Amino acid sequence: MKPDFEKMELIPAIVQDYKTNQVLMLAYVNEESYNLMLENKETYFYSRSRKNLWHKGESSGNFQKIKKMYLDCDRDTLLIWVEQIGVACHTGEYTCFFNEIINDIPAYEMNKEILEQIYEMIDDRRINPKEGSYTNYLLNEGIDKICKKVGEEASETIIAAKNTSKEDLIGEISDLVYHLEVLMYDRGITLEDIRLKLAARHKIEGNKKIQKKRGEY
Repeated sequence: MKPDFEKMELIPAIVQDYKTNQVLMLAYVNEESYNLMLENKETYFYSRSRKNLWHKGESSGNFQKIKKMYLDCDRDTLLIWVEQIGVACHTGEYTCFFNEIINDIPAYEMNKEILEQIYEMIDDRRINPKEGSYTNYLLNEGIDKICKKVGEEASETIIAAKNTSKEDLIGEISDLVYHLEVLMYDRGITLEDIRLKLAARHKIEGNKKIQKKRGEY
């Protein structure tokens, strides 16, 4: 099945970050750009203002590697999940949708991708060191220091779990998760590596969880 380009020469394409589902941009696709996306697994669009094809990232380096692409029921709109390299917006913002008009969503619900944000912050500290940064301190000290801190935070989490303060336990778990992410980054392990391992351990395929067998958890 392919888009109905006989009905519409140009169809809209909604582009989302495949890790966070954040909407990055809206662009338009004609049959030629659609075929190029199928062939190269990167986004190609048609510019209505310039009247030509453009390969996203060709001039900026901010390529979009296609992970999934879906067609809607009327075959006139694409939904594309991508791995975004760099930023999506020409202004330098990560997403084109940054001009807030209404926001009635609590902050804690907006931060569902916080683990990704922390990992990206750790990477940024490595590339762009910041004076006084605790993250830079850990990365500079190396694996022995990082492991020591993970051990300390794990012990403090256990102690907090045996006490009555839920807030203290939340704080200790948060500290442990942060230090685990530093450890992961230092060892070259990504959040996606952990997701894939958890999915394999739990025998999860898409949204379907297969009943566990003995010896699995």
